[in-house]
Amino acid sequence: MIRKQKPGPLSAEQITRLLRKVPTWAVENGELVKTFHFKNYYENIAFVNATAWVSHHEDHHPDLEVGYNRCRVRYSTHDVGGLSAYDFVCAGKVEELAQARPPESTPT
Repeated sequence: MIRKQKPGPLSAEQITRLLRKVPTWAVENGELVKTFHFKNYYENIAFVNATAWVSHHEDHHPDLEVGYNRCRVRYSTHDVGGLSAYDFVCAGKVEELAQARPPESTPT
């Protein structure tokens, strides 16, 4: 995806409204974050790889903190020094990935 316009920073009111669309995510230190937990390393890395594919397609890349059976996903838009609509769009897509996995692997 090639962006034609730079995203603008979101206001606190816009962030609050958009958080309703990804209610299991939180804003911490100016980033949109969520930690996903998995049954094992294999499921975790499959999720990381799927997230990387979506991120590449969207040209918007999160910071990922990967452990044995967990992955913390952190979005922010460095160009605006905070959160933009891109962060929420991508968080929604990553959330869809997480919902598609086996039920014994539950996000928190």
